[in-house]
Amino acid sequence: MAANLQQQRTINEQLRREVGIPRIQVSEASMLLMQYVMEHESDDCLLSGFTSQKVNPFREKSSCNIL
Repeated sequence: MAANLQQQRTINEQLRREVGIPRIQVSEASMLLMQYVMEHESDDCLLSGFTSQKVNPFREKSSCNIL
């Protein structure tokens, strides 16, 4: 019984914290996300390519050759 009461108090505290979070409509959030992506599209290396191979974190690593 005490564990259940403690669990309910924890849930109540969490809900009290969440009530103050500002919320927006999903349609508005998706429009803002699309706007952000379009504004930063030129900075995205995966879309525009890398300036050199040294900057590319996905390049093939050179293997070590032992003579």
